[in-house]
Amino acid sequence: MIVEAVVGNLAELTEQERSGLHLERIALSGPELRKRVQRVVTDQGTEVGIRLAERRELKDGDILHREGSNAVVVSTLPTDVLVVAPATVEQMGFVAHSLGNRHLPAQFLGPGAEVPELPGHDGLMLVQYDHTAEAFLREAGVRFARVERQMEIPFRHAEHTH
Repeated sequence: MIVEAVVGNLAELTEQERSGLHLERIALSGPELRKRVQRVVTDQGTEVGIRLAERRELKDGDILHREGSNAVVVSTLPTDVLVVAPATVEQMGFVAHSLGNRHLPAQFLGPGAEVPELPGHDGLMLVQYDHTAEAFLREAGVRFARVERQMEIPFRHAEHTH
C-alpha cells in the first residue's frame, strides 16, 4: 500500500466513530514524523509506503488509510527528554541562553502543564536528552527531570548560520 496523503486524525472523530474502528498502528519516532518518504510496517505486519505529496509533519493519530472499519494510524513513540523547571524568570533566561548556545531545540509548556516529576512550576522547558545538558543543569542547580514523553510536535533544529 502506498499512502500519499493523510485522510484525517483520530482526534477529529467522534467517540462512536472511533469505537467501531479496527486500528493498525505505525509507531514513529520524532525524526520519522518529519520524513515525507519512507517505508514502514504496522503493528500487524502490513507494509506501508509513505510518499506524502504535501509537505507536512505527521502527528499522533493521523489516519493514513481508511477502508470501511479498518484504519492505518500513526502512533508517536515517546522521546527521551529533559524537562526543566527554572525557579525564576532569570534562571529561565540563563538556561534558555546556555542551552540555545548548544543548539538544542527546545519546546515550552505553560504553568498548567502536568508533569508528575516536577509539580508546582510556572512553566517548563523541554529539550531532547543530552548528557552534557544534564550535567550543566545539575551543576547550575536547576530543577529538572529526565522522562520519556510523547511529544505532540517533534523537535526540529533551527536552520541558521553564524
